Amino acid sequence: MEKQRTIKTPVSYSGIGIHTGETTTITFHPAPENYGRKFTRTDIDSNLEIPALVDYVVDLSRGTTLGIDNVKVLTVEHVLAALTGLQIDNCRIELNGSEPPVGDGSSLPYVETLLKAGIVEQNAPREYFVVDETIRYTNEQKAVDIVALPTDDYRITVMIDYFNPALGSQHTGLFNLEKEFITEFAPARTFCFLAEVEMLLKQGLIKGGNIDNAIVIIDKDVTQAELQYLKESFKLKELPTVGSNGILNNTQLRFKNEPARHKLLDMLGDLSLAGVALKAQILAARPGHASNIEFAKLLRKAYKKKKPIPQIKTAQSGDAVLDIYNLLNFMPHRYPFLLVDKIIEMDLDAKTIVGLKNVTINEPFFTGHFPEKPVMPGVLICEAMAQTGCLLLLQNVEDVSKILVFFMGMNNIKFRKPVIPGDQLIMQLKMTGKKFNTYHFRGEAYVNGQVVAEGEFQAAIVNR
Repeated sequence: MEKQRTIKTPVSYSGIGIHTGETTTITFHPAPENYGRKFTRTDIDSNLEIPALVDYVVDLSRGTTLGIDNVKVLTVEHVLAALTGLQIDNCRIELNGSEPPVGDGSSLPYVETLLKAGIVEQNAPREYFVVDETIRYTNEQKAVDIVALPTDDYRITVMIDYFNPALGSQHTGLFNLEKEFITEFAPARTFCFLAEVEMLLKQGLIKGGNIDNAIVIIDKDVTQAELQYLKESFKLKELPTVGSNGILNNTQLRFKNEPARHKLLDMLGDLSLAGVALKAQILAARPGHASNIEFAKLLRKAYKKKKPIPQIKTAQSGDAVLDIYNLLNFMPHRYPFLLVDKIIEMDLDAKTIVGLKNVTINEPFFTGHFPEKPVMPGVLICEAMAQTGCLLLLQNVEDVSKILVFFMGMNNIKFRKPVIPGDQLIMQLKMTGKKFNTYHFRGEAYVNGQVVAEGEFQAAIVNR
């Protein structure tokens, strides 16, 4: 069985962000088993971690951007492609600005940096999502088609066709991460068309772009005035030239089909946001970030349906970490709004907590909420989950009588199954970050081992 992997030591890489033009440093840190990949902005709040999951994608206008609230990390796809290609499962990624360095426009600088740190195997087994039935995404308007087929390893085949003679139709395929990624795909640089470059410059974007970190394909007749504009915009010493190979300044390709290979590289990073290693044959026609993310959502949804439910014990009377008498000492809530009966697991180091709520027909809300077919209101399930998470916060408070924990917000809430009288609701929450006095959680609620609700929560500690 393959084991999870992380890096041996912290390692950093500095450079200019392609869109912001700001010099930033990205630092990769070792991380424990089952941590996953998470970004943090050390210039804003190093305690707030943004998981590399499709749930946290907030913008796709020029690359893939992750964020929580107003904290964002731009263009993460090349970083994630490097981690995926090297099969590094667990890594904390610190960034002292909004955008990772672009380097040469490929994933190679990140790969070389991570290899310097060294890669170590951990004890926990790596989890895979094994695709066992066809998963498909189609966008007829953009002529995009992506499909995942069953296979016993991870393969990606990409075809691009921009209906432009300057680039033409290209295809490529990756069939073995260990043998092919570092040499055949990590060095593939980003590309764009000249007309697109001029548009982006006028919009105030690609402030850190130049002809050394992108392949600029000539897709139109170019005037001397336009070449002068490019010289000034990119601060070049000499006037750029229209290359005989159809590329600005006659930049030589690293591979004949380098644009197609870079699209595969982007896809490798974007699909990693499904949050699990894949075993599937991916076939993609004309993919882009938007379609990649839509497909990653489909993969994550299918994975979560098949994901093994964590084995959470059902507490007996003597097993509670916090029983009802302890809860009454911590919680300001009383009937009918105390919605947690006991805490059965808590790990302050891992920042996780598991609470239990016995749902009975005597609940006051059942008399008015579909009394002929009683169903627990979804908002109260969320309140029960939030109360469970808040109990984790209170463990580090010296005097709970002097503070209150306010429920501040919810995101990505989903209700999977109804909760009815007689059910035992088990709520598992993990603190994912902190910004000032606001704490972020992600949680799931289970009944009989099946997810009934899930979502993200925010809570703040305030003085009474």
